[in-house]
Amino acid sequence: MTTDIKSIYLDNNATTRCDPRVVEEMLPFFSEQFGNPSSIHSFGSQVGAKVREARAQVAALLGAEHDSEIVFTSGGTESDNAAILSALDLAPERREIITTAVEHPAILSLCDYLKKHKDYTIHIIPVDKQGRLDVAAYKAALSDRVAIASIMYANNETGTLFPVEGLAEMAKPYGILFHTDAVQAVGKVALDLKNSDIDMLSLSGHKLHAPKGIGALYLKRGTRFRPLIRGGHQERERRAGTENTTGIIGLGKACELALSYMEHENTEVARLRDKLEQGIISQVSHAFVTGDVRNRLPNTTNIAFEYIEGEAILLFLNRMGIAASSGSACTSGSLEPSHVLRAMQIPFTAAHSATRFSLSRETTEDEIDYVISHVPAIISRLRALSPYWDGDKPRADAFQPDYA
Repeated sequence: MTTDIKSIYLDNNATTRCDPRVVEEMLPFFSEQFGNPSSIHSFGSQVGAKVREARAQVAALLGAEHDSEIVFTSGGTESDNAAILSALDLAPERREIITTAVEHPAILSLCDYLKKHKDYTIHIIPVDKQGRLDVAAYKAALSDRVAIASIMYANNETGTLFPVEGLAEMAKPYGILFHTDAVQAVGKVALDLKNSDIDMLSLSGHKLHAPKGIGALYLKRGTRFRPLIRGGHQERERRAGTENTTGIIGLGKACELALSYMEHENTEVARLRDKLEQGIISQVSHAFVTGDVRNRLPNTTNIAFEYIEGEAILLFLNRMGIAASSGSACTSGSLEPSHVLRAMQIPFTAAHSATRFSLSRETTEDEIDYVISHVPAIISRLRALSPYWDGDKPRADAFQPDYA
């Protein structure tokens, strides 16, 4: 095993390294082929052809029926906002929205705004302690008063997958548009949107080894749409503004590569994820995996270490050259567990310490071995400093509030 590893990146659900092959594909379009793709002269037509190629590459990864179903955006947040606001604009008589308690802030913040300032009713569907959606509650919320249901494809913290194809099918009889934030799933999970009832889907380039600042919104053929950004005629008048051609070309190449690596993601990356998870859990007591371990993304594990704080774990990991992320966030000067972990009713003593390790196709066996060899010692050291820990176990009077 290699022992001199200095930098290990296991925070790929936050962002990924731009693949060098993606960068190579983009470079000529910064300086050599710099034309506006909407122009009819040769400078523009060369770039326009490359944008069309990229659109087809994105459509292929999504299993879309036609490349015209792809609208390029600045990223997942814009795509999410465009989908929801379009649905509301098209059906002003429908004043209700369905979403979940564990959505990304790009969805929940918008829904909170719409509730407070536009008087919309928001149905927040709960999850169980494994992060699985309460499908019965979802069914109960369906009605002809709902304009759109927006349910994430995969949770960014736990990796738990939601049955979005079935949920979309349930929404159809009520005339409800169905949107899914698939930012974490695209490139990791095989998609076949042409045979799905999903109307709209959001993706973001920097989650699949493309640059930041580029994303897409899938719009199933026949789905009515009102643009969020108005101006010129770009993107078939669905998203105005001169195209981010280099970003689009990079996203297209990244999607082509992701499709070729799909089997690798679901075999080798999943194997390394499991090895990391089992290697840590087998050596650390009072630690457990959050989320649905039988139905999740192949690259994601979220491990809770009881009676210590996640930020301290990250600091010690960083000293060892390991990048991960925490399930806690600093709010108003106090450390608060994430809304996802709270929704799952993870005990307070564990939610503070939940640490997400998210792998990629670039993760190696040596890197996983290195992390396994260092995490148990880090946890042991931090627990020795904890007022709630005594030797190799929690103190009998340890503080144990629970969300339940």
